[in-house]
Amino acid sequence: MAQKLLGKEVTASLNERIIADVNELKAKGIEPRLAIVRVGENESDIAYERGAVKRCETLDVAYDKYLLPADVTTEDVLQVIEKINNDNNTHGCLLFRPLPKNLDAERIENALKPEKDVDCMTERSIGAVFTGKNVGYPPCTPQACMEILKYYGYELKGKNVVVIGRSLVVGKPVAMMCMKENATITICHTRTVNMPEITKKADILIVAAGRAKIVGADYVSAGQTVIDVGINVDENGNMCGDVDFEAVEPVVSAITPVPGGVGGVTTSVLVSHVVDAAKKYL
Repeated sequence: MAQKLLGKEVTASLNERIIADVNELKAKGIEPRLAIVRVGENESDIAYERGAVKRCETLDVAYDKYLLPADVTTEDVLQVIEKINNDNNTHGCLLFRPLPKNLDAERIENALKPEKDVDCMTERSIGAVFTGKNVGYPPCTPQACMEILKYYGYELKGKNVVVIGRSLVVGKPVAMMCMKENATITICHTRTVNMPEITKKADILIVAAGRAKIVGADYVSAGQTVIDVGINVDENGNMCGDVDFEAVEPVVSAITPVPGGVGGVTTSVLVSHVVDAAKKYL
């Protein structure tokens, strides 16, 4: 039976540090504050917003919501971003993406100041993930993967890490973050030939494919650690990951469950970025 890499253990450790930092900031007259910008009524955005708000409340971090209709104009959204940029009491901004197709997403995303870009929205921030420059913050979900590996004592130096998925949201950034820790990286995607042969050779397998239960027992081998980033709903209406947990868990050494793995850590990482931004402002 594989070890379950439980997100709640990692979250508890992160939250302890965040609370200490928040208390220190408030003693100096600074209240960390997050701006949440949502356009439209996408259910997944609403669910993430709910989790972010709950985590902010738990950790005593203030937040403001900017809820805009789906038919809002680009200029209207830019005005909100400008207001956040100019508000010294707001330290971070979470903008839900993808934005509706009627909006100029590139203009909106790159309008935010990098120092307030707590979920790697701007091109400068994502560029910093690849160049190693200290601009903005890395995406919260990839960093949540790194926090899990760190908490459970996984040394990445010299390890063979295989990532399934090449998006700028998870796949590519998490690959770069692992490479920064001196891992050897392979990225698999929809055009990869004989993917199971590649994934079986990994020491650590990070799955961000965006398809429910795509990774089965034929993709893994004994001794591996599997990080499942996926959040999907199966044929029975139950939440599941990109990994077929029941098939893979008996084979590998360690695995993150879904739910209960990466997702919960992500919201704590988000809040930690806000708090860090407030510390830098101070």
